[in-house]
Amino acid sequence: MGTVYYLVQNMLPVAMPLLIVALGGMFSERSGVVNIALEGIMLFGAFFGALFVLAVQGSTMNAQTILIIGIIIAALSGLIYSLLLSFASVTMKANQVIVGTALNLLIPAAILLFSKMFFNSDGVTTNKSFYIREIPVLGRIPILGELFFQRTYLTVIIGFVILFIATIVLYKTRFGLRLRACGEHPHAADSVGINVYFMRYAGVSISGVLAGIGGFFYAVGITDGNVSGHSGVAGFGFLALAVMIFGQWKPIRILFAALFFAFLRTLAYSVSLIPFLDNLGINQTYYKMLPYLATMVVLGFTSKKSRAPKAEGIPYDKSQR
Repeated sequence: MGTVYYLVQNMLPVAMPLLIVALGGMFSERSGVVNIALEGIMLFGAFFGALFVLAVQGSTMNAQTILIIGIIIAALSGLIYSLLLSFASVTMKANQVIVGTALNLLIPAAILLFSKMFFNSDGVTTNKSFYIREIPVLGRIPILGELFFQRTYLTVIIGFVILFIATIVLYKTRFGLRLRACGEHPHAADSVGINVYFMRYAGVSISGVLAGIGGFFYAVGITDGNVSGHSGVAGFGFLALAVMIFGQWKPIRILFAALFFAFLRTLAYSVSLIPFLDNLGINQTYYKMLPYLATMVVLGFTSKKSRAPKAEGIPYDKSQR
């Protein structure tokens, strides 16, 4: 039972960045814009969030207060960087995949340059821990309290709150209906007075905010505040895209997909705690490949049944109605 607790408690901080970034990709693609730049936006948000933590870590400010402010800074950073994708893809009607790829290539190089200039290192390293031994009240709940609210991070709670809000916004609001309409039939949406350009900007902007937050969550819960231009975010942006597709652009399915991939990654780093796997004598490196191999296998089997938004990746042009 102790092993199960350990796996769950270590799986959730890994699942939250995947979940939030995949939700961000969902909002962008539901509006009709393919956001390949999630990896770069994650790294951008993580870097500026970590810079803030580095600047205030010697202060007397409460750790969780620093975390909340860092989340806001990471969100604003992601928003600003995503506007480059919006401008190129929506206003200039550029190829969305090429623009996203360019944005992914730019940030690691920029972070390496900046870090070498100001810190003489490959990235930003902080010594601030946001680990929580127990969340008051919730940590006392039988079984669930020990699984989800003890020896964890506040990011886990925030992640589930974001999931709830994203579900409500997408399916229960006028904004969500208009966003989905712009990703399915933009000309029909335009014919009833919906500003397709604005909605696509909004979708990509929400995507940028969530990807920036997800990048900071990655730095907090997985790399202990270390952000490097060399290692980046370990392909989590692309893995989040796979989670989004596996989840069929639907929030609850995306949650289960994120938990699945997070479980595989956690399992890879916990092999020694599971006697059956440890006795097999397989090198741990092969287990670390599991999430990425699973991504290829899952997408290979589900890609034919995937139903992406119809207007995804197609620049909107009023004159072609």
